[in-house]
Amino acid sequence: MTNGKQFGDARLLLPLLLCVCGCASTGETPEAPAEEPVRAKYDPWEPLNRGMYHFADTIDRFTLKPIARGYRAVLPSFARRGVTNFSQNLLTPRSAVNNFLQGKPGRGFNDIGRFIINSTFGIGGLIDVATAQGMDIHDETFSQTLAVWGVPEGPYVFIPVLGPNTLLDAVTKPIDLLSDPLAHYDNSSVRDKIYILRAIDMRARLLTAEILLEDSTDTYLTIRESYLQNRRFQVYDGDPPSTEEEDELFEEFFDEE
Repeated sequence: MTNGKQFGDARLLLPLLLCVCGCASTGETPEAPAEEPVRAKYDPWEPLNRGMYHFADTIDRFTLKPIARGYRAVLPSFARRGVTNFSQNLLTPRSAVNNFLQGKPGRGFNDIGRFIINSTFGIGGLIDVATAQGMDIHDETFSQTLAVWGVPEGPYVFIPVLGPNTLLDAVTKPIDLLSDPLAHYDNSSVRDKIYILRAIDMRARLLTAEILLEDSTDTYLTIRESYLQNRRFQVYDGDPPSTEEEDELFEEFFDEE
């Protein structure tokens, strides 16, 4: 295996490595987080964001989290999978539009095909038939499209209910909401129930991910860094341009190898 291929494979693992190393090695408390330069650049509103995070976490602990646990305990896995598939299928047209806007027609037509196949043969999207046919799922939003066009992401901001975001994510949420077919369904009673079910299902799927936070000394910092790394990978479709610090890290690693 050449160093070039090793370099590329290792770069894809960087967000996970940074998250694990941060959780395992930092000794700072939530009041004195490490990585001051990162906070100053990407999180200038950290005191406010931390307050919003702890407020949302407290509310979640006594409301949505217990409901999500009950949901997972009562509904069998195939039923929960159906709810997830249905929600993802409704958002597929939005992803298709954004793929076309980002100059990725292949992915756009793939998403259109996914929506047609899953909506028909998949019983309204309850069964993900398209993935079994080799049609990968994508989740492109309007904020990702603007980021691809060169619009700055802006600072990190934590919003109760919506969770971690960049400022660009936050200001484009209304557009993403309007591009959801469910928002245009006239029967508000049914529509609101589906929204609630979607939120509970999403929260239930996050229960497993919380295990990764158990060893973290600063969950706010871990969530922030993980989100920003994942966000960067989404915008660049898993191949973000390297920074000078990353290049030095990988060069030093392979020199030692």
